[in-house]
Amino acid sequence: MKHPVKSRIFLFTKLPAAFFSGVRLMDVDEKQCTVTVPYKWFSQNPFRSTYFACLAMAAELSTGSLAMVHIYKRKPAVSMLIVKMEATYLKKATGTTTFTCAEGVPLREAVERAIATGDSQTLVTRSSGVNEQGESVAEFLFTWSFKIKK
Repeated sequence: MKHPVKSRIFLFTKLPAAFFSGVRLMDVDEKQCTVTVPYKWFSQNPFRSTYFACLAMAAELSTGSLAMVHIYKRKPAVSMLIVKMEATYLKKATGTTTFTCAEGVPLREAVERAIATGDSQTLVTRSSGVNEQGESVAEFLFTWSFKIKK
């Protein structure tokens, strides 16, 4: 990622809950996106771990940012929307959790199918969250829908 300040401005203006929770876009390219969320006062739950919704925000951002890479400045324009989410929590999140989505190629293909066919296309994307020790904390599946804007 070339502009970390721009990503923070985007979070602040478009996703303020994520910004104030400490969610940060660490890296994104055409194939993969990495996002972190810390365990801190603003992201905590009463059980001394990161609140599930903060984990979900970080996981969603890892898939959504990657999808946005593939719809940016497309002609015709393509809209995107989450139509389903599933989560599995594997371990208590007590430090920084890093979510990675490595599904850039399938996302690009889904966007291209939506443009080629004119029909909406859906794709299930996975975001895996690990703690600072590399242990799995959570797995999220987001089903994205893509269609041409009319």
